[in-house]
Amino acid sequence: MKKFSLLAVLAVIISCNSVQKYNRQRETKLPPNELKDDVDYAYEKLKELHPNLFWYVSEKDLNKKFDSLKLSITDSLSPVDFYFKIQPVVADVREGHLAVRIPGKRYSNKEIRGMKNKKGLFTRLDYYVENQKLFVKANKDSIENILPGTEILAINGVPVENYIKKYRKLMTSDGYNSTFYPYYLKDSFFNYYSAENGFMDSAKIETRYEDVIKTVHLTRESKSEADKEKDKAQKKLNTEKRTNDYVAATDSYNRTFKYLDEDSTIAYIKVKSFSRSYSDRFYKETFQKIKDKKATHLVIDVRENYGGSLSEINNLYSYLAKEPFTLVNKPEMTSRYSPLKTNYFRKTSPVGYLIKGILSPFVFTRQLFVSKKGKDGKVYYRMKQSKETKPKETAFHGKVYVLINGGSFSASSIITSKLKNDQRAILVGEETGGANDGTVAGFYSYQSLPNSKLQLPIGLLLVQPNIDFTGTKKGVRPNVEILNNLESTLNKQDPQLDWIKAEIEKEKAGN
Repeated sequence: MKKFSLLAVLAVIISCNSVQKYNRQRETKLPPNELKDDVDYAYEKLKELHPNLFWYVSEKDLNKKFDSLKLSITDSLSPVDFYFKIQPVVADVREGHLAVRIPGKRYSNKEIRGMKNKKGLFTRLDYYVENQKLFVKANKDSIENILPGTEILAINGVPVENYIKKYRKLMTSDGYNSTFYPYYLKDSFFNYYSAENGFMDSAKIETRYEDVIKTVHLTRESKSEADKEKDKAQKKLNTEKRTNDYVAATDSYNRTFKYLDEDSTIAYIKVKSFSRSYSDRFYKETFQKIKDKKATHLVIDVRENYGGSLSEINNLYSYLAKEPFTLVNKPEMTSRYSPLKTNYFRKTSPVGYLIKGILSPFVFTRQLFVSKKGKDGKVYYRMKQSKETKPKETAFHGKVYVLINGGSFSASSIITSKLKNDQRAILVGEETGGANDGTVAGFYSYQSLPNSKLQLPIGLLLVQPNIDFTGTKKGVRPNVEILNNLESTLNKQDPQLDWIKAEIEKEKAGN
């Protein structure tokens, strides 16, 4: 027991030292020559590992961008400041999955425990971005009586406009669509802000509501005992919570199913993220219910679904297909050895390191066998989703509508692109944030820039839906374009879903 206690103490000391070392390092300025070496390292790794680096930008133009970046580095910079110089250039590759990780401050276990006992500062409000302005969409706790529709003008004296311009340069969608940014910005604005400014217990914000400008002081309140008990209750999972993939942090379900009419003819499935967790069970039970009720129409809502598991969307498609299908083409890689560069031992405990070490020969051998050079000279990765899949026995054969918007990204774009190509669904909403013709993701090689220690995860697979490519370099376009805005959101109106329901009523009426 004494030995165990000693080991525990040593682990705490090592952890604290690691946090302190990291925080010192992120604030220490590095000379220009070391930062330029990091630029060269990042670009070389991108050329080595990224399977379609020049999809949206020519090699000539990207060379110029990286050269210009090096020329602009004339002074010593901290890793944080360096991040704000290198990430806009990486964003010019126009791959939504590709981004340098912002080096946010780290905290000790003691500090983290203290944070868990406090409520959020900015995260207790929901936001909306429109016309490069930040608005409050919802205020469930009625914090400082901030009303929905309130514009946030400044934070601690700094105009929000400045932050939006700064953070916008850090973002990219897949290709040349512009619909992705408002959704991603509203979700990531305060992630960037907190990473840049640290954990704060209070903030002064300037707001405007109906032309009335006032200053509001936000404070990070301590959680009451009732709040703590609620947190504990939220973490307890029952069968319903597991099947619908309950998310305790937001007190909401990742997947929901209901009928939109009293006679159960219009089924509705909302998926916030293709997380894979218990998805097989959810779809099996849901489509059995739909079949039992003999529903004639199905609405699938993937608005603001940033993607996730290829396995889940392949399974979902098998409940929609009328004949055998292949979801995606065989993913392309730069080399047969790319799967071996996925940082196998990354974030592994000492015990896990030992177990992984024993298994590593088998894992590495398997990775080599699942990659193969094609007749065209390219290297491909074999996966289940690039093989033919049969429809499920309970597959839905009625009419399918799919709701999409700029927040539909990655796997959401792949499945909607496939549905549209196969004429299996009518897409309603706005152009997706993810590309129509595929993306680069799959699994990643996590590169650490040698001097700044900035992390650069690089996707190793070019994943493309099995479709006739459009070559537009944009997102999946809806069959019926209906845009949303702040006004309809605040009024809890859903013009996109309303259009679908009205269209179905016309069909039922024979019009």
